[in-house]
This record gives sequence, C-alpha cells and structure tokens, in this order.
Amino acid sequence: MTVTATAIPMLSDNYSWLLKESVSGEVGIVDPADGAAAVAAVEAAGGRLDYVFLTHHHGDHVDGVPALVAKYAPVVVGNGADAHRLPKLDVTVHEGSLVDFGAAKLRVMETPGHTLGHVSYFIADGGILLPGDTLFSMGCGRLFEGTAADMFRSMRKFDDLPGETLVCCGHEYTAGNAKFALAQEPENAALRARAEEVTALRAEAKATVPVTLATERETNPFLRAADAETLGRLRAAKDRF
Repeated sequence: MTVTATAIPMLSDNYSWLLKESVSGEVGIVDPADGAAAVAAVEAAGGRLDYVFLTHHHGDHVDGVPALVAKYAPVVVGNGADAHRLPKLDVTVHEGSLVDFGAAKLRVMETPGHTLGHVSYFIADGGILLPGDTLFSMGCGRLFEGTAADMFRSMRKFDDLPGETLVCCGHEYTAGNAKFALAQEPENAALRARAEEVTALRAEAKATVPVTLATERETNPFLRAADAETLGRLRAAKDRF
C-alpha cells in the first residue's frame, strides 16, 4: 500500500481528503472546500502539495483551489468536459484516464448524477475510492443535474472494486442517511449494526468515514437498488425525508 487518505473536515460537513504516496512522497488533496483549512492541513502534513484532484464543480468542493495554487503551484486535475466551470485545469481527464501519482495511479470514472460532469477516482494501490458526492455512506448525492438512470449507471461502475476498498466521500451525512436507510430496510441486521456504530462515533464527534465498500453493499439502499426506477424512487423519498 503506497497511498493513504486522511479526512480533512471543512465547512459544516464537508470532507476534503489528503493523499500521501509513500514511495515518492508526493501529496495530493481532493476537493478542497476552504482555502485556509486546506493550507493548514497541507502545512501540518509537511508543507508539500503536488496535486489537487477535483470531482465536480460545486463551490463546496473547489473554492479552496485558488489559495492552494497561489501557495504551492500544484497540478490541478479535473474532468475536461467540465473545464468551463472548474478552476483552471493543468490535467484534464475522462472515463478510463490514469493519472500518475508517484508510484501509484488514480483511475478515473465518469459518474454523472449529482452533476453531469462528476468524476470519481479509484486508487488500487491503497484501495481508496474517492466518489465525491456520488456515493455517501448509506446514501447518494442529490440529482441536481443528472437522472436516476445516470446515477444508477454510475453506481454500477463501483461493482468491480474490491470489498475492502475504502469509500472516502465528500460529506458527513451518515447519521441522517442511516435513519432513512433503516426506514427502508428495518430488518437489515448489518444496517442496524452500522447505524449503532455511527451513533456512537458521532456522539464522540468522530468521522464515520472512510467505510469499506463491502459495508456499503450491505447497508446502502441506493447502492443496493436493483434498477434505476428503484433508485429514483428512493432518491425522491430521501429528498422529502
């Protein structure tokens, strides 16, 4: 394992992720929401930043980029199809792109649904999935631009990833998601256990992510949806929950 991911709390409930590649020492940050918080995290980690990886254009995922570029001049990576509404990109990616990160590579998956230009990153050497606002623990992103069919297809792109993959998502929404998930599957024993774990973690103000993809496959009603129609029904119900 050469890459590790550390959650950086930002704003009220965002997570940016600090990536470290042990062979080269390269450092990356994913979706920096707040410049001051991002700079503080980079400085605490040694003051080096080589890459910024962006999943989508929303301000609570990109507003910290200018401060990082001004201080560290990192390589900014994002979806080329969405370049017109992202901060200036140095490297543009698309479905299947492989981005060198020291001795590791980030594989790009286009995962529209929350936004049309959303991408997720998978790092095999570290077992890390960075789904932004596509996949949350026991939830998925709101369908602001895409359709339920888009989100369903995006979810299926995670099917071939190992169960031990760590889901490093963009928000601390887990407690609320657990309540909704339990309303859908009250007899799901794995879900009840996960909900109890989440309650205990939040009582101590601890993060509920990362979480393994195997756990999500047992507990996330959106990831478990059999088809796009079911996912759409669940998403509409969650929006009203």
